[in-house]
Amino acid sequence: MSGANGPDAPALRILAGYSPDERGGDALALAALVLRGVTAPRAVADVRLTVANVHPPAWPARGPGSVDAEWVGYLKDRAHDALERAAGRLAELNVPRSRTDLRVHAHRGSGRGLAEVAAATGADLIVIGSAPRGRRGRVVIGSTADQLLHGSPVPVLLAPRGYAACAPDQFERLTVAYWRRPDADGPVEAAVRTARTLALPMRLVTLVLRPPGLAARFRNADDVMARQVAQAERDLADAAARLGDAAGDGIAVRTEAVAGTGITKALAAVDMLPGELLACPSSHDGPLRKVFLGEGSGKIVRAAPCPVLVLPRGAAGAFA
Repeated sequence: MSGANGPDAPALRILAGYSPDERGGDALALAALVLRGVTAPRAVADVRLTVANVHPPAWPARGPGSVDAEWVGYLKDRAHDALERAAGRLAELNVPRSRTDLRVHAHRGSGRGLAEVAAATGADLIVIGSAPRGRRGRVVIGSTADQLLHGSPVPVLLAPRGYAACAPDQFERLTVAYWRRPDADGPVEAAVRTARTLALPMRLVTLVLRPPGLAARFRNADDVMARQVAQAERDLADAAARLGDAAGDGIAVRTEAVAGTGITKALAAVDMLPGELLACPSSHDGPLRKVFLGEGSGKIVRAAPCPVLVLPRGAAGAFA
């Protein structure tokens, strides 16, 4: 990237999955926030938002009396009506109509359908809301998210349930869940470029997990945890140093090691701003260049009190 709106400044394509319910509204609110964050620093040459509604396809065999054609027509009409509602909501969110596209797509799986739309539109990021059942203020993984979190070729940004009702005016910071491992640098560098694109300060956080009952099994349990925290702090310092020039001018990188019994309690001890954005790498056991939610990353996603950006394994670019 040569500079704001320079000749080498990239274009950015955002895809939001929309359904005419709370999760659709949450996805639009989060996508609008990303769009606002990208256009404010003008770090890209052009940014567009595609809003897609995925509806079921036609039956495999044609029904009698053109019933199948009528059914498909009904599904398409309902999808277009949903997107008109989405357009109205985006206008309320002050998203320029000139930056948005509306798209209807047929697929049996909504997540896999969004992945197809992402490929067709060249999307750099997929934004979705949480499933309608579950704790408000937390990410709830339903079938759409599950499909995307086990195979999306681009990063997936998930809104907590009810996010539209309490969304901040802007992002304030990007926090990256970090563990030292051989393939950690790619996602961290991608997160740095994301922070630069959104003009956000950045924080690397390592959760140091205290096994339940540790004190009963080891006489010097506190010393063991202190050494683990100290090692995590050294690893974080090394990671921040390796970022070097990738951080770019004006991007502050902080580090923090937090101890707790289990991921949920440790993450609860991490201070989060109202405009926090949490980035989480995919499992190192997943396929390269794909999003794959592992056990640890899955717990982070479900415990986070803010939007979560899940990066593909080996990610190397802003939102990618």
